[in-house]
Amino acid sequence: MAVVVQQHAEESAMLRLVRSVLVRAPHVRLRHLRRLDDRIAAHLDGLSVAGRYGTALCTAALERAGAGEVFAAAIRAIDEHDAKALHRLIALSAALPDARRGLVSAFGWVSAAQLQGIVRDLLSSREPGPRELALAACRLHRVDPGPALATAWRDENPALRAQALRAAGELGRTDSMAAALAAVADGDAAVAWRAISCAVLLGDRADAMSALEALAHGDGVFSEQALHLLLLATELQRGRSIVRKLAQGAKPDAALKRRVIRACGLLGDAQFVPWLMEMMADEVQARIAGEAFTFITGADLADLDLERKPPENPPGGPSGDPDDDNVALDDDESLPWPDLERVQRWWEANALRLPVDSRSFMGAAVTPGHVAHVLYEGTQRQRFAAATHRCLLNPGTALFPVCEPSWRQQRRLAALTPSA
Repeated sequence: MAVVVQQHAEESAMLRLVRSVLVRAPHVRLRHLRRLDDRIAAHLDGLSVAGRYGTALCTAALERAGAGEVFAAAIRAIDEHDAKALHRLIALSAALPDARRGLVSAFGWVSAAQLQGIVRDLLSSREPGPRELALAACRLHRVDPGPALATAWRDENPALRAQALRAAGELGRTDSMAAALAAVADGDAAVAWRAISCAVLLGDRADAMSALEALAHGDGVFSEQALHLLLLATELQRGRSIVRKLAQGAKPDAALKRRVIRACGLLGDAQFVPWLMEMMADEVQARIAGEAFTFITGADLADLDLERKPPENPPGGPSGDPDDDNVALDDDESLPWPDLERVQRWWEANALRLPVDSRSFMGAAVTPGHVAHVLYEGTQRQRFAAATHRCLLNPGTALFPVCEPSWRQQRRLAALTPSA
């Protein structure tokens, strides 16, 4: 019995870390996420059945205080409504970023019913940390925190302001537009980014878009996220200029070239497809070029037999040589290797069906019905883009939570109308 419960504690922590990778993976679909979520839920159920012993094992594992260990301990504290344990975890999360990620993910994992009373008490705290956690919980469950949101974005604490602005944007709180625009010039970089993204999601295409473009062309910590949102939100003609500006400095630099390739896919401009096919001949860029091609055309390289066998020594990632110090995972792991000749033949047969003067996303125009289809069927990276498109098409729509537990996502998707 003790060995089994120990396994539940270890596996729930470890699988949470696996999940943090898979929710952003290029090959994972909602059905794959469901299988993993069911495994995590089974281990958490085992800890619940074990009662105090399961809780004690999770508490003891906090000596490592990683995101997975904090996740499991927080689930137990929420399940038992143990306020003291929760406050200890909140204090721990204030000092350790990994602990904070685990704590927030636990609040997103449990049901909204389990958080009744807990979030209310946290929102009324005098300290910014508990209030920030409560707002994150409301955001993750797509529950409006009410007046607490406006109070938070006026707070002196920048982390709390950033969380409030992020929640306002993801919840579709159009009444927060003025506050978001006022915070675009905030001296804290995280607050400014959240204000910009909030205003853009809520429909601003003037001041916030200008600030977004400036941020995307900079070298700050949020520049990559800003570029992604910019390319999804901008008009096609402006997007072409942005991509060409990026490409001017990309030729000698593989990392910058990679950024341009990804930008082409996000913009959804069929005019860039021939260049993407050229990039497929470069083993360093082939797989990400194939992914960008799919983002525009909707062609699944694996399903359509447009892939080839990987090279014997693919670039990126560990080489297998015991003397090689590079042990990092390949950024393009799990992406198919495009077969250039087959891709070219497919493109010659299908190019005319794609729009030339409007954006193409996964092989079709960006419409509410099509983005809903991608939310059902797409990979996680495609679903992130689809969720953003859905907000941009109809400002005030809550951002679809593509990282929440899969069973809740499936319920949300079942409730969508064909035109949503």
